Amino acid sequence: MSSYEAQRIADEQGLDLVKINPNGQPPVCKIMDYSKYKYEQKKKEKLNRQNQTTMEVKEVRLSMTIDVGDLNTKANLARKFLKDGDKVLATIRMRGRQQAYANQGVDVMRKFAEILADVSKIDKQPTTEGRNISMTLLPLK
Repeated sequence: MSSYEAQRIADEQGLDLVKINPNGQPPVCKIMDYSKYKYEQKKKEKLNRQNQTTMEVKEVRLSMTIDVGDLNTKANLARKFLKDGDKVLATIRMRGRQQAYANQGVDVMRKFAEILADVSKIDKQPTTEGRNISMTLLPLK
């Protein structure tokens, strides 16, 4: 039918004529209450945003000379973050002569990752970037 007739029918019913596919042959239109449609779309969008969880990045700072007890304490803190569904960024800042022994810092990171192996997986392997060594852990699903 012509667009004029369709518009007349929509006006008689008190509704809107909405073009679904204006470039088609022939153009496809639908008679509906457009404001109600927009309201329902906003409602669905809001509900989707509500149900969406955001993943934060929590940082745990370690040192190259950390002992077993302190390492376990930091691991327990990171475990709590991982159980909450957050990423954990473990960092070591090397000072002075520690920069010559960066491989010891990487070993500390590997031990840290082993302790947390039951609740996490390594997203980014331990890497040395200037004075820092960093590693990212993701929670297991």
